[in-house]
Amino acid sequence: EMTPSEVIETTKATGLRGRGGAGFPTGLKWSFVPKDTGKPIYLCCNADESEPGTCKDRVIMERDPHQLIEGIIIASFAVDCHLAFIYLRGEFSLGYRVLEKALDEARAKGFLGSRIFGSNYDLEIVLHSGAGAYICGEETGLIESLEGKRGHPRQKPPFPAVQGLYGCPTVVNNVETLVNLPHIFNRGVDWYKSLGSNPKNTGPKLYCVSGHVNKPAVVERELGIPLPELINDVCGGVRNGNKLKGVIPGGSSVPILRPEEIDVRMDFDSLAAKGTLLGSCGVMVIDETACMVRLALRTARFYAEETCGQCTQCREGTWWMEQVLHRIEHGEGKPADLKMILEMCSNMKGVTICVLSDACAMPVEAMVNKYREEFEYHITEKKCMVGH
Repeated sequence: EMTPSEVIETTKATGLRGRGGAGFPTGLKWSFVPKDTGKPIYLCCNADESEPGTCKDRVIMERDPHQLIEGIIIASFAVDCHLAFIYLRGEFSLGYRVLEKALDEARAKGFLGSRIFGSNYDLEIVLHSGAGAYICGEETGLIESLEGKRGHPRQKPPFPAVQGLYGCPTVVNNVETLVNLPHIFNRGVDWYKSLGSNPKNTGPKLYCVSGHVNKPAVVERELGIPLPELINDVCGGVRNGNKLKGVIPGGSSVPILRPEEIDVRMDFDSLAAKGTLLGSCGVMVIDETACMVRLALRTARFYAEETCGQCTQCREGTWWMEQVLHRIEHGEGKPADLKMILEMCSNMKGVTICVLSDACAMPVEAMVNKYREEFEYHITEKKCMVGH
């Protein structure tokens, strides 16, 4: 009943923003796809959920795969795509089996294939399992991997909407972004905009709450729920009655919030105003028993292992960051180390092909700045101040 351009304009009107981390308006992203290139247009569903603390997409794929398939069909129709891909994280073996079965069911019902619902529209969806590389969650790294190459992110521009998979216009959308679409077109724009904290942050949102809470869970609430409400009312508060030490609101790559900073709504703009990010919405709650030096070390170690190695600042910076933090954690730190870490963080941000370098620098920088006394104690006393 609708034309592709009407689907795009309806999606724009809802204010739906990408749920993969960047928060870019979805309908606007679709509108960038050129229609007159003579090349096929592809859609890639980014199901490579790799951010530590994040498990929302996995829940969707394992529990309600047809919701995702319907979302892909709507998005593909909007951009005139006739071949779509689901790029699935390699470790999600259950999700792969569930999606494979669901795709077979959709084909059997005529939801996929030729002349869907008797129309002139054809669509096929290919399920592709990656090899478990964090960097393939970045959209151009994902495209490179789909083409059978190393998952090395590409320089932008050109952006995927113009030159993506196989050199053709390509839309890359996150799983959670796509599953909003069936509800938008079933219930309408006004219903969707009635949810959320403000007109720039609309719709429902999945929150992955883990760490030191009494009831860790993936929960759905409207975008912009107050963070204290999410932790205390929805997830039962900090475990064992311990004091809150900090909250990482958007997965391991975003700056931490101290207890006095958590009076904030969980939406894109409110968290940005606090100097952090909604990201992938992996909310990690940290209590007084945790060591910030150890947390910083584990964060740096993860990114040092996951860098693709293309950019010097990332390849060398993440490795050196891990080495210096390892030294501090094991009682061999020097007074000059903290200045060195902050200088490394400054030199690693905004200078690489993708944001993996930033993803290591931002959280470590925030931990050093906000819990400096703990790092200094490690250096001067050669031990952790937690428990002493």
